[in-house]
Amino acid sequence: MTAANRILNPALRAKLMSAEQAATFIVDGDHVGMSGFTGSGSPKKVPLALAKRIDAAHQAGQHFRISVLTGASTSSELDGALARANAMDMRLPYQSDPHCRQRINAGEMDYIDVHLSHVAQYVWFGFFGKLNVAVVEVAGVLEDGRLIPSTSIGNNKTWLDQADKVILEVNSWQPEGLEGMHDVYYGTERPPHRKPIPLVHPNDRIGTPYLHVDLNKVVAVVATHDPDKATAFTPPDDKSRAIAGHILDFLQHEVTQGRLPPELLPLQSGVGNIANAVLAGLNEGPFENLTAYTEVLQDGMLEMLKSGKLASASSAALALSPAALAEFTADLDYWRQRVVLRPQEISNHPELIRRLGIIAMNGMIEADIYGNVNSTHVMGSSIMNGIGGSGDFARNAYLSIFMAPSTAKGGAISTIVPMVSHVDHTEHDVQVIVTDQGLADLRGLSPRKRAELIIERCVHPSFRDLLRDYYERARRGAPGQHTPHLLDESLSWHSRFVKTGHM
Repeated sequence: MTAANRILNPALRAKLMSAEQAATFIVDGDHVGMSGFTGSGSPKKVPLALAKRIDAAHQAGQHFRISVLTGASTSSELDGALARANAMDMRLPYQSDPHCRQRINAGEMDYIDVHLSHVAQYVWFGFFGKLNVAVVEVAGVLEDGRLIPSTSIGNNKTWLDQADKVILEVNSWQPEGLEGMHDVYYGTERPPHRKPIPLVHPNDRIGTPYLHVDLNKVVAVVATHDPDKATAFTPPDDKSRAIAGHILDFLQHEVTQGRLPPELLPLQSGVGNIANAVLAGLNEGPFENLTAYTEVLQDGMLEMLKSGKLASASSAALALSPAALAEFTADLDYWRQRVVLRPQEISNHPELIRRLGIIAMNGMIEADIYGNVNSTHVMGSSIMNGIGGSGDFARNAYLSIFMAPSTAKGGAISTIVPMVSHVDHTEHDVQVIVTDQGLADLRGLSPRKRAELIIERCVHPSFRDLLRDYYERARRGAPGQHTPHLLDESLSWHSRFVKTGHM
């Protein structure tokens, strides 16, 4: 079935046009909300046409830049194309495109790194100004104008509600079988009229399978047939397998101690190869009837659903490799019984995370000896991607776990340092730190005891004596201080790397 045949509402079918025509509805200075979350469900044609239009305007000496809001990271057709055209004046809340990153770190684009749970409500509150246009990919349009979401929901509900103008991309590549997999909750209100969200189990359905839109706001509909950008994951290496082993041992210990039930608590996992290694370990481990309440569904969780280890998974988007995505789309009747896709204002909602008792497992760039975590900046100044949803989960989880290999750049960098060069997660939100060297359970420990444990358990041997020496000199030189530091040395490791290429 072609995309045009999926537009069953006559009023919207009458607004079919090319991506180039649709892009003319976006003008200089607009705030544009676009769909997309980890490369899934982002618009495929309009951003490319818009980038060409803006590039032509720049060649003619005209000013034309826009602000772009999304669910999270997107694809090369969106972030990459607009960044290459220098089309974005501002970007939020999360990105992972190399061209986008280059513009941000060069000071050519403003970037606002935002907790994913905050974005929708900040738009409702007007904190970012008026949302002028929404560009949203959907899998189809019903006769009454309801929209079938595609492989991510992200902030699409909010974009459709809040934007003055709406452009829809109807993508016939997205399988028709996605219909019914989504759960879009329309019960959120602004303070002081908020009510409890009636979700008590990760697999609960509390909303509707469809997105709603005011048909009068739709100015253009574009037919597409383009795949999502799926990224292959590298197989687990020795370091990631070691990290996974430490986490599994820890979870088994927590069950033995009665702090976790045998089926654990709902799992959240960040994206990446280490996260997939942990999920692979859980798939081979002793736990049964697991559940997931997370923001991205990746290969590891798909394997757990296939094996039966994972009974259900709630997410805001897919983040699958090409092979896993093909497997997913080939049997949607099976996955629809086990997977729920939600708006990120629900998948990342702090109160729901707290109430469900999530086990949060996220990656980090570095941690310091007291348990502060940097997950966004390299050497303190250069943005990598962004905080994403890790803060939503870390601050509210039953267990907050951060993980990374003990070294980076071929051993030139220690991921455990005297003081992090940028703080995303303070020691108050970090309960467990894991590297390939070991696991440090920081619960109930004072700063000095945390430092001693992290140095002994998590630091690579080539840096352990150096960190011991730093801590001991700080402790002796700062008697009576709660968190000993040598301020003239605390960031010297980073300074040394910048100067010499080695910490």
